[in-house]
Amino acid sequence: MSIKKSSLLNIVFLMLCALTINFSYAQQDPQYTHYMYNTLSINPAYAGQRNNLSIVALHRTQWVGIEGSPQTQSLGIHSPLRNQQLAIGFNAVMDALGPANESFVDANFSYSILINEHNTELSFGMKAGWHIITTDWSKGQFQTLSNPLFQENVNLSSFVIGAGLYLSNDNWYLGVSIPNFLTTKHYDDFQESLATERLHYFLIGGYVFNLSSTVKFKPAFLVKATSGSPVIADVSANALFNDKFTLGLAWRWNDSFAGLAGFQINKNLYIGYGYDLTTTNLNNYNTGTHEVLLRYEIIKQGRQVSPRFF
Repeated sequence: MSIKKSSLLNIVFLMLCALTINFSYAQQDPQYTHYMYNTLSINPAYAGQRNNLSIVALHRTQWVGIEGSPQTQSLGIHSPLRNQQLAIGFNAVMDALGPANESFVDANFSYSILINEHNTELSFGMKAGWHIITTDWSKGQFQTLSNPLFQENVNLSSFVIGAGLYLSNDNWYLGVSIPNFLTTKHYDDFQESLATERLHYFLIGGYVFNLSSTVKFKPAFLVKATSGSPVIADVSANALFNDKFTLGLAWRWNDSFAGLAGFQINKNLYIGYGYDLTTTNLNNYNTGTHEVLLRYEIIKQGRQVSPRFF
């Protein structure tokens, strides 16, 4: 199935225009150093892109040494269906910050169409799920105990619905997504209070350069924004040696530098590690951030392992 190139350009243009409207800054959604391997948590249209059943688990311990600092665990599972155009996925995230615990559970669906003879695909994704936030004000010290907010623990839940587009071929990818169109509550770590969750916009992309028969080089980026404030950008560069060993560096705007390393243990199992060093004044109070990622893929008979470096 194909569509005209002009229609494709219009779609991509509209995707990018949507990101220029009413951005804002806040760490409302969890952030990841391994965003380039944990794409399903950002964009539902990524479901099925690994060509087999792919399971990705991640643990992140942020700002080690600061009591109540963010702790994040995520689990993503996705696979194409029999006709390869349709794919499904499941994603769960647990995020702890100070007295607050947030959980996200969602189902993901994607539909892909081939748009040219160069194996370029455009995938449309939708997600639907549930968001739960609880607080325990007995943990830590807060602004004023006379504030009614701190007299009773909070337990809120809400429906989540989001969408995304993902354009890719064997060498590059570009995706845009809004993980949740609905207004919910979240814990504001700066104000120590509950605040309204605003729309989040994500733009992700990368390109793989084949430097030799044994070395691939991939620069990648992730732009995150929320209505009302400045944009946050992550930029990374990873090199893959012999399709086995990965080394990389990453930089998050006005936040941190990171080093990444990974190893493809066998055709099924990949393990990755990232270390972030804070560049803000918080670096006086913490010893960095650790992130561990595991990806296990179940190769279905008759299908090949995805040769792509993403």
